[in-house]
Amino acid sequence: MKILGIIPARYQSTRLPEKPLIDILGKSMIQRVYEQAIKCSKLDHVIIATDNEKIVKHIKEFGGDVVLTSSKHESGTDRCNEVIMKIKKSYDIVVNIQGDEPLINPVQIEEIVNLFKNNDVEIATLANKINDKSIMLDENNPKVVVDNEFMAIDFCRTIRKTCAKKKYYKHLGIYAFRTQVLKKICKLKQTKKEIQQSLEQLRWLENGYKIKVGITKIKSISVDTIEDLEKIRQIIR
Repeated sequence: MKILGIIPARYQSTRLPEKPLIDILGKSMIQRVYEQAIKCSKLDHVIIATDNEKIVKHIKEFGGDVVLTSSKHESGTDRCNEVIMKIKKSYDIVVNIQGDEPLINPVQIEEIVNLFKNNDVEIATLANKINDKSIMLDENNPKVVVDNEFMAIDFCRTIRKTCAKKKYYKHLGIYAFRTQVLKKICKLKQTKKEIQQSLEQLRWLENGYKIKVGITKIKSISVDTIEDLEKIRQIIR
C-alpha cells in the first residue's frame, strides 16, 4: 500500500492567531508536526496542506512539501481531499495528521495505518481509555462509543442519558481513509446530528460508512490555548 500523510494547517485560529507559525523554542508549530510525521516509516510521503501563502513560504524554507488549498474548506478532511485531487501521484491510504500536535508520536501514526491490514476497513481513527471523570464531563474532549469489534457506534461531546452505561473512549483527532472513500465522504452534505455536536465523523456514520477505532496508550496533546502552548514548551525543555 502507498500511504500519504497530510497535515492540514489553516492560517486563521480564533484563540491563537497564525497558530501554525507560532514559535515553540526555535521552531514553528507546523515544522515540529512535520518533523514528527516524517519519522513514521509507514508513510511514503508527507505533505502540508495550507490556505496561506505565508505558511507556504515558511514550509519551503525548512524543506517541507506543501500544497496551497482553498480557504473555504470547513474541515481538514476537505483540505486533504483537495490535495489528493491536485497531486499527480496516487495513494491507497491518506492519513490526516493534526497540525496542532507538535509532539505527535510517530508510533501513533503507525498504529492507525496498521488498522488497514484488514481489507474491510474504510476509515480509521484512534482513542484512549478514559480514566479521569473530568474528561467524560468536558465537552472539549470528544468521546467515541464502540461495539465488540471496536467499530464506532457513536461520537459525542456530552454523555447522553440513554447511553450512560455504554463504554466511552476519548477520541483522538487523527483519521485515516482509503483514498476512494475520502473522495466520496467529501461529497456528503452535513447532517443535523453533525451540526449539533460539531463532529464531522457523525456525517460519515449516518451515511453508512464504518469507522474502525484503534485503542492506543499514547496520549495526544493539542495546542488550543496559550496554556497548552506553555505546557508543550515545558515538555520540550
